Amino acid sequence: MELKARCVVLLAVALCSTLLLTRVAAHQEEEEPIMEMAGDMDADVEDDMEEMSLGEGLDGEPEEEDTPPGPPPVPKVTYKAPEPVGEHFFAESFDRGTLDSWVQSKAKKQDIDEDIAKYDGKWAVEDMKDSKLPGDKGLVLKSRAKHHAISAQLLRPFIFDTKPLIVQYEVNFQQGIDCGGAYVKLLSQTADLNLDEFVDKTPYTIMFGPDKCGEDYKLHFIFRHKNPKTGEYEEKHAKKPDADLRTYYTDKKTHLYTLVVNPDNSFEVLVDQTVVNSGNLLTDMTPPVNPPAEIEDPDDHKPEDWDERPKIQDPDAVKPDDWDEDAPQQIPDEDAVKPDGWLDDEPEYTSDPDAVKPEDWDEDMDGEWEAPQVPNPLCETAPGCGTWQRPMIDNPNYKGKWKAPMIDNPNYQGMWKPRKIPNPAFFEDLHPFRMTPFNAVGLELWSMSSDIFFDNFFITNERHTAERWANDGWGLKKAAEGAAEPGLVKQMMSAADERPWLWAVYVLTVALPAVLLVLFCCSGKVSEAASRSPGSTRWSVLVKTNSVLLVSVAAEKGDLEDSPAEKGDEEEEEEEEEEEEQQRDGEEEDENATKEVRGQ
Repeated sequence: MELKARCVVLLAVALCSTLLLTRVAAHQEEEEPIMEMAGDMDADVEDDMEEMSLGEGLDGEPEEEDTPPGPPPVPKVTYKAPEPVGEHFFAESFDRGTLDSWVQSKAKKQDIDEDIAKYDGKWAVEDMKDSKLPGDKGLVLKSRAKHHAISAQLLRPFIFDTKPLIVQYEVNFQQGIDCGGAYVKLLSQTADLNLDEFVDKTPYTIMFGPDKCGEDYKLHFIFRHKNPKTGEYEEKHAKKPDADLRTYYTDKKTHLYTLVVNPDNSFEVLVDQTVVNSGNLLTDMTPPVNPPAEIEDPDDHKPEDWDERPKIQDPDAVKPDDWDEDAPQQIPDEDAVKPDGWLDDEPEYTSDPDAVKPEDWDEDMDGEWEAPQVPNPLCETAPGCGTWQRPMIDNPNYKGKWKAPMIDNPNYQGMWKPRKIPNPAFFEDLHPFRMTPFNAVGLELWSMSSDIFFDNFFITNERHTAERWANDGWGLKKAAEGAAEPGLVKQMMSAADERPWLWAVYVLTVALPAVLLVLFCCSGKVSEAASRSPGSTRWSVLVKTNSVLLVSVAAEKGDLEDSPAEKGDEEEEEEEEEEEEQQRDGEEEDENATKEVRGQ
């Protein structure tokens, strides 16, 4: 058992030390550029000397030197603008560097102050600030605390028929996001649609995309449904995603947002090609697409004699004759005795003898001056001061005001509800997918954060076409951003620097499986074998990383072997004693021989 414990301690110490040295090595790597800058001058001198001594032959001609091949260069992701392949209705990568196909709104928002009503937020086409793909441009919202509106026409209107709608685009919150949206609107095809006058009230068919304010993280999917009876439109909101959306707004990475709406009324919302929300237009929207077939009659009223009381007081109950309603709830304790030493004539508080009337005290204005009250010092050593009163206790005869007991109401009729009548506004639309056609896409946003990056808008009715566009655009960004990320160890250390308690988690999660393995592998056979080995043995384990000696553990033979008493075998104990005697005899002979040699 002692061997098992030593194995466990040794392995745990080694793992902890390895993690610690890994962290130190990482900090050394961060300091290397500074050391290199400090040693540039010495390095230049040494290079010149090496060139003179090693790089020139007898005739001053430079000699060729064999240089070992270096490590292969790190592969770089080369950007190539995505090209739409297959049927599509809109494709925009912004790699032309212009907004020629986009229209910035010149309108003013209604029902707000004139000073902030104008859509005067700035837009630009540029690279990301920390771009890993030079040449990859996008649409950037440049202003903060301003209204922005920009839109573009589709190649042709999208008609909801027998093929799905797939909308996708990329967003990068380069400066993070405090309060603002990054959603798109698919503008309905109407006779009076004017992109120059694009405002918040411009009719849209679908609104989709991320939105955040404070700690409220949203991913909108809203569609406007047309009432077939009245012709009026009503917004239908998808349920909130179950997934945690926080990282998409805080990690400053480019994320791909995709909406898929199918002819069978099912829908999917994806982020980075992973489904985060799904459902059905008929069952998972609020308010529901179809109204109820029956409603409560607004003209129905509860009768005056309707009794909703499930319980009533028993009318036949009579107060008992011995019921005393006037008895107090508490009474003085008659068994209490005044403590010895109680100072009846001393007040609890007395005037402060050291107090002095202020010089500016005006008795005409302030009244007669009185010294402030302080605790009576005589009461500090006494059980109490002032008039002693008996403590109060609960009155055993207290019953309170008598009330008749409650019984079931024989006239109870239940909770009244108005009767149901057929809903005059009822309709049943079993195909809400057949939405209003749209022929433009727009961004109508207000944001308290600037430099929101949009890229690679794509609208199609073919899944494989959308996936091809995503892989050619967002896929390159993901590969480039992934190549620039630190390794796993540095990511773990970075997280632990922010949250130091993670170091304990790392040690436990790494060491625990190894400890269990050691406990399983180490058995009594090891101890038994060690106990039978002749001579005094010393076991040293050295763990060395980066030329640093971490731990040295030594164990004598007696520490490794199990005691004969624990084995409970008398015969083995006798055999071991004989072996020890033989061992001592051998050691004495060796010692005598050594002395003889030294004497010669």
